[in-house]
Amino acid sequence: MRTGVQQMNRTVLLACAPFLGMLIWLFAAGVKPDAPDIGPALQTPEPSLSGYAEPQIESLDKAGAIAKDISASVKRVSELYTKTNMSMSSMMSTAKTQVGRPAAIYDRRISIKLGYLRDSVQSDNLTAQLYTIRAQYFSGYALKVRLKNDKAMSMSLAGNNPGSSETTLAAVKRTGAIAGVNAGGFADQGGKRYPLSTTVVGGEYVTGFEPSFNDLFFVGLNEDLKLIGGKYSDKAQLDKEKPKFGASFVPVLRKNGVNLPIPAKWRTSPLRAPRTVIANYKDNQILMIVIDGRGEDGSSGATLEELQILLSRFGTIDGYNLDGGGSSTLIFKGRVVNSPSDGQLRRLATNFLFFK
Repeated sequence: MRTGVQQMNRTVLLACAPFLGMLIWLFAAGVKPDAPDIGPALQTPEPSLSGYAEPQIESLDKAGAIAKDISASVKRVSELYTKTNMSMSSMMSTAKTQVGRPAAIYDRRISIKLGYLRDSVQSDNLTAQLYTIRAQYFSGYALKVRLKNDKAMSMSLAGNNPGSSETTLAAVKRTGAIAGVNAGGFADQGGKRYPLSTTVVGGEYVTGFEPSFNDLFFVGLNEDLKLIGGKYSDKAQLDKEKPKFGASFVPVLRKNGVNLPIPAKWRTSPLRAPRTVIANYKDNQILMIVIDGRGEDGSSGATLEELQILLSRFGTIDGYNLDGGGSSTLIFKGRVVNSPSDGQLRRLATNFLFFK
């Protein structure tokens, strides 16, 4: 029995010999293997807060003070940013006012010359102002229009077909316009009424181009909403003006701020008559003038020279005489403003229209 126990001990020693040899070698080499992590030692004393608690509290106080300073700085920057924005907005508003001031002064100056403001319309498309004209020998109306976009004004061709005719009031109602004024002359042929000479609608020539002859001229608006007009010897010359619409009649009254000589034929044929004129200002506003008269016998209405005097007093740049007599018609807000000399509205080939 004893011999068996001794034999077992020898066997265990032999089995552990390699591990014991390795431990002996590690200690001899100075290597100390780490003990397995089984948690803190039971006898480890609790760390003391004395010695560093006060410095930590002091650091927290400093951090708080710094945070307050940062917050105050951010607030000051925010207030400064807000004030700067307000100042910039005020400066921009003032700048816009100053930029628009000369235009407003000019508009007020020309408006005062026109006299009594009877009615007006203002929209995104235009600003239209209707004035009453009172002169020694005649009376009439002036319609001053500021065009704001290319939808504000056009010229209608009656029935959208050469040879057709309609009154200015009918054209206004058909198209939904806010105002309308008779445009170019016309020629009757075979029971039909055709626009006189070169006529452009929607950028297209209605009956082709006809070189200017005698006292005829073409007048209309181009793609930049500027009044163009005068005598054109060939189509290329007019095409350079990029006409959007326009009509023809006689004669030219004023060009580049200067009244032109009235051809002898038109000084007395007739002397006085109802008249319609289209003109412009240097800021590209359009002025339509319609003068009343009892008929075309020369006894009432205005002379062309008197119209030139009006155009000069009103401060216009260019002025063109349109079809007059019984054709002279002014429609505003759906009603006939003037007193057409025929006693009723005349059917016309073309009409200038304004849209709200």
